[in-house]
Amino acid sequence: MMKKSLQIFLNLFGVTAILIALLHVAIGPSVIPGSVPVNATMDSEDRFYATLFAAYGVALIWCARDLESRSREVYFLALTFFIGGLARLLSIAAVGLPNEFFIAMTILELLIPFFMAYAQWKISTKTLVQ
Repeated sequence: MMKKSLQIFLNLFGVTAILIALLHVAIGPSVIPGSVPVNATMDSEDRFYATLFAAYGVALIWCARDLESRSREVYFLALTFFIGGLARLLSIAAVGLPNEFFIAMTILELLIPFFMAYAQWKISTKTLVQ
């Protein structure tokens, strides 16, 4: 049950990340809730980092295909997402609160990695016992 749940979650998370990234590449920073018009430098930066988020989504889907042998990768992806949440906290400390959507995203970015790591740990310890 845990394995199937994590596979479904990672696949949905991966597809979502890819779709968000494609929106950013195709449309640019104007897709960001609460955004303001940006200069060419910020537009370029947003579209560039969107490709990395797409790669993150692909990596999630790739991990979901073989959870038993990709524990390190799942933990790495969870840690990466958690650090992203910490970066949002740094932004809040530096310049203030963002749009409400991103406050909610910060909470998810700080909590989801623990679910991912716990589920992966349960799967990997079950695999070791068998």
